Amino acid sequence: MSLARAESRRLIKRRFTKLIVLGTLLVLVAVVAGAWLANEKVGPDQIAAAKASAEQDYQRALQESEAERARCVAAQGTPEAEKNWPGGCDAAIWTPQPDEFDYRWSIPPTFELRDDFRDMISVFAVVLAAAAFLIGASFVGAEWNSGGMMNLLLWQPQRLRVLGTKLGVFLGWLTTLAVLLGAVWAGLFRLLAENRGTTEKMTSGVWQSFGLMGLRGLGLIVAAGALGFALASLGRHTGMALGVLVAAGALQIGVIIMTQLAGFKYWEVWALPIWGMAWMSKEYESIDYDSCNFSSSAGCEPDTYLMTWQTAGIGMAVVVAVIVGASMWTMRKRDIT
Repeated sequence: MSLARAESRRLIKRRFTKLIVLGTLLVLVAVVAGAWLANEKVGPDQIAAAKASAEQDYQRALQESEAERARCVAAQGTPEAEKNWPGGCDAAIWTPQPDEFDYRWSIPPTFELRDDFRDMISVFAVVLAAAAFLIGASFVGAEWNSGGMMNLLLWQPQRLRVLGTKLGVFLGWLTTLAVLLGAVWAGLFRLLAENRGTTEKMTSGVWQSFGLMGLRGLGLIVAAGALGFALASLGRHTGMALGVLVAAGALQIGVIIMTQLAGFKYWEVWALPIWGMAWMSKEYESIDYDSCNFSSSAGCEPDTYLMTWQTAGIGMAVVVAVIVGASMWTMRKRDIT
């Protein structure tokens, strides 16, 4: 049996892998079910009901305003008028206008595929990235902890080939799973939009944009899996990856607090989640509200910094490459005991 086939069987048959995949599927199903229940198809009946509700709200507010005005007029010349309606009835009492009661505010939530599916792609990527990190860390961490890695090296003494094959097999299966689930995910939300929303204004350009965003999501998933795998290999234990994750979160909080206290501009860019947001959304704008660049046409405009998906992608790729490279280097140099 080849090494790649043996690693594939080991990955697929692991109980932890099955549990994480099952848990991930349950989370995704819960998201789809929640979106289905939270939205509904909007047609002429719903629009007519929303317009009727908006008109009722306007008439009710108008009646209350007129009643308040009548009380104000009747109380003129008394201490009550100065107390409750200072400045006179016209200044103190709001007169509702029809355009302040937009019927669109009363329309039930509906899933617009063009606008809402982008958020669902990000949700899908984050959920699978978390699962990939855990599976990758456990896949190699359990081998080190149980002594299986030492036994494997007796059969295949080439260290880098063993670790590289294990990582390649894991990332290959992870990519396949992500692509298949991504296709199902897109199909489910297309079905949801047709039955509980709208698919209007869907053009080939919009689908292309969704596809590119999905590819960026796939990159995030693969990077998370490789990172979990490499960290667990470095520490030769699954807990190493989890510990680094917790420590990184605490360090991020500390760095953010220090940058704010030091008065640094654009402190958000020090937070790794912002990199992920910029990567998935193509850009993230950080605003320095303490600055003010006065313009005669636009008034006071604060300084801004735009993090693009290219910048975020390069930063994340460097981090992953360094950690994966370190795991390979230690595999080659350290004793296997």
